[in-house]
This record gives sequence, structure tokens and C-alpha cells, in this order.
Amino acid sequence: MYGLAGKTAARPRSRTTQRVRPQWQRLLDQLTESPAMVLGRYMDILAWNSLAAALIADFPAIPATQRNYVRLAFLEPAVRNLFEDWETTARTCVAFLRMEAAQSPTDSRLAGLGGELSVQDADFRRWWASHDVAGKTSGTKLLHHPVAGDLTLDWEMLASTADPDQRLMVMTAAPGTPSQQALSFLTSWTEATHSKAARGDRS
Repeated sequence: MYGLAGKTAARPRSRTTQRVRPQWQRLLDQLTESPAMVLGRYMDILAWNSLAAALIADFPAIPATQRNYVRLAFLEPAVRNLFEDWETTARTCVAFLRMEAAQSPTDSRLAGLGGELSVQDADFRRWWASHDVAGKTSGTKLLHHPVAGDLTLDWEMLASTADPDQRLMVMTAAPGTPSQQALSFLTSWTEATHSKAARGDRS
């Protein structure tokens, strides 16, 4: 098609490495009762608070090149098993990636991620081929956490007007519910774990 039009086909391109906005980081540091993280392009996890790491995965232990929400949801068994409604979560992730692909069809990093997940997971390959794009910016997640137990959390995706390639995802529990109590327990457990680690206490 490019040849018939007398034009040269666009070369795949990659974009510069993202850094979390300082304002987002400050907000994360102040969110102590709700799991929250900043997602960048391709749903890369740019930053998080301690409760998000305790709830979903030990993000600091994951290499930065693999710290991607979609990749973890499909390829990391512990994360995949965390979601009681895994298919809903996974399909939403694919739809967000498809939306980015529609906006940046020649992005080499996005093409590589889509190719890797298509090879390694049949569900991703099928849903990626459907070309559905994301329209939701909120919803509900059902989780079964090995420490906190069952949780029902509402999530909101908030876009940055200063940088549309960064979004803040916050998960909250309804007041007075067992899920709120479970989050409070997980917060206390996380603080105690970090305190032991700081003291070098292995008991």
C-alpha cells in the first residue's frame, strides 16, 4: 500500500524510558490505606506504594524490564491466581494495550510485548486478535490474597493532565466491610514485616 502511494513505510519506533512524575510519587507516598500504582505506556508499573506491593507482587524484586502489569497478569502464576475474576482483569489489560496499539501502531516496544505474550499465552493471543480497545476507567476486582484472604476492591484509573501517558490506579474497599478490614490487616502486616527486615530480625 505504501509503494502504491509512492511513500516509504514507517519504521517501527520506540519511545524514551518513562519516569514517574514527582507529583504522582508524592501522592503514592501519602496513600497509606489504599493500594495504588502509577502505570505508564504499555501498562509498565512505574511506581507503587507499599500496600500495592504487598497486595499484588514484590515489585522491587522484579527486574524493571519485566515490571509490566499485563505481563505479570498473564505470565506470573502468583499474580494470575490472585484474581478470582482473572479473565475480566486480563481482558481489560489486553484492551488497554490494544488502545495504545491503535494510537502508536509502529511502536517497537509495544509490538515486542504483544508478540511475546501472544507466543506464551493462548488466551492473550486470542484476545489480542479480537482488537477490542479499553473504554473502562473503573471497575471492581475480586481477589484472594494468601495473607489477607478474600477482598472486593473498587478500582479507578486517573489520568494525568500533565502527562497523558501516565495513569494512577487506586484500589479502595467500601467502609465497614470485611475487605476494608482485610486491607487494614495487610497494612499492619506489611509494616511489621518491613520493621523486622530493618532490624534484621528473621524470627
